[in-house]
Formats: sequence, structure tokens, C-alpha cells
Amino acid sequence: MLSRLARWFNPLRSADRDVVVAVAHGYEAFEAEDWPRAGDLLAAVAPRVPRRAAKAVWFDAALAFKFARDWPRALETGKTAVTFVKRGAEEPAFWNLGTAATVLHDWETARDAWIGYGLAPFAGTGEIDADLGPACIRLADVEEVVWAVRLCPTRARVINVPFDPSRRFGEVVVHDGAPSGSRTFGEMTVPVFDEVALFAPSPTATLSVLVTAGADDLSSLAASFAGRKFGFEILASRVDLCACCSRSSIVQEPRDFAGEQQLFLAAPEPDAQTLLTAWSAEHPTTRSWTNLHPA
Repeated sequence: MLSRLARWFNPLRSADRDVVVAVAHGYEAFEAEDWPRAGDLLAAVAPRVPRRAAKAVWFDAALAFKFARDWPRALETGKTAVTFVKRGAEEPAFWNLGTAATVLHDWETARDAWIGYGLAPFAGTGEIDADLGPACIRLADVEEVVWAVRLCPTRARVINVPFDPSRRFGEVVVHDGAPSGSRTFGEMTVPVFDEVALFAPSPTATLSVLVTAGADDLSSLAASFAGRKFGFEILASRVDLCACCSRSSIVQEPRDFAGEQQLFLAAPEPDAQTLLTAWSAEHPTTRSWTNLHPA
């Protein structure tokens, strides 16, 4: 707790003792990761602290509510927190406010928060639906890293089929702003962001199928699914990492897969069956598939 206490100790030296004690209790809860209690205590005392300390206390109150996934309170306290910082200076208080507003579909506040952070291109109205390029997302709970396309500063759409069937190709997630690792594939290196909330579920369930094919045959099948904007994943491509390694910089090497392979597909079952049948019919002596079913 000493690192956070140092942020407000000197500015609070002239404050009432009960204010100092209340702030200390708030940070004790913060350090214990009791996020709802920390948010409640810090938000309650923040209006009473001297202005020199208010910036840190309001920011940490909003941050605690964000960690607690109490998005209405994160939005409420975040709106106050940004009044203590300079606009356009990449202040994290604006980023946290933009995240909370996005989860709550408050697009006016979200757009203003991104502009306040320093991202001027996000002027306009309504939901932000941009193409900010690829990234990787570490899915909450399952701790799986997937590829995605960023739609706004804090949202991304999953573009590969997760190995955990409880998650789906096409989901839109809200992610943190600070990267926790990176992935390199070929000439491309992208950050890994941690998911903080599921923004929009995907209607496309994951299917499993067993195929027999050569390496080029699988590339052809993958291309046919990609051409329909469906998902395709080879289960043998899965690489399990410890938590520490997952949050480091990982280089992903291309690999060839041939023979009998289990695939995960993201497509309506009739469409998947049509694509698999057409693919196997092109080279019936080397390509086959069986046992298409929900994963």
C-alpha cells in the first residue's frame, strides 16, 4: 500500500484526521483487491480531500469500480476523475471513462473520452465501428489468446475460432488499454490485450469435424471458409503456455499439418457441410471428412 499512500500523503497532511483515516481505509481495501469496498470508500471520501490529492483519489475510485466490473459506478466516478486532468494529454482517467462508457453503450461519453485522451479521429455520433487493425485478446476466465480486429480503442471482434467451445468466433469484446504481451507472426507484431467484458455474443456456434488431407488441402479448405467469412481452426495448432510466458513476447512460427486432423469450424452446420463436401469432391482420393457435430 505504501506506493499508493505516497501519492496522497503529503497533500493530505493538512486535512482532517477523519479524512486521512477514511482514505487509508479505502487504500487498504484497494491493496486487498476488495474492489467494491475500495470504490465505495474512495468515492465517498474523495469530495472531502484537498484538491491536490483529489486527482489520485477520484482516479483510483473509478479504477476500483472498473476492476469490480461495476460499470455504472465506474462511469459516474470516471466523469469526475477526468475533471482533474488535462484533455489531450493521454491521461488514463479518460481511457477508463471511455471503457466504462463503451460497455454501457454511452457513445456520446465514449467519443468525448477518446477525444479527451487525445484520439481526435473519434469525433461523430453513435457507435464507433472503425477498423483499427489486428490485435490479440486474452479471453477472460479461459485465459486463451485469440486473434481479433479492433473496432474502437477498447473493442475488438474475435476472428479465429477459440479452442474453448464456451467462447465463439465473431464475439465482440471490450479489452483493457495496456498490453500484456505481444504476438509475432511473420512480419507482423501485435499487442495482446486482456478482455474486461463481453460486449456482444456471437450467434455462430463452434463445430467439430475430422478430416484427412495434405497440407495444401487444408490451406484450400481454410481459404474456402475465409471466403465466406467463417471460422477455421486446426486443433493441433494449439500451443499451451504458462501465465508468465503468455504475457511475454511470443513468436508464432507457421506450421504444416497433414494427415488426419480435427478441426474447429465456425459456420452454420448446413454451410459447413456444403463447403466440406465441395472441398472433398475436388480430390476424393486425398480428401475426406466425417463426424461433423457441435463442439
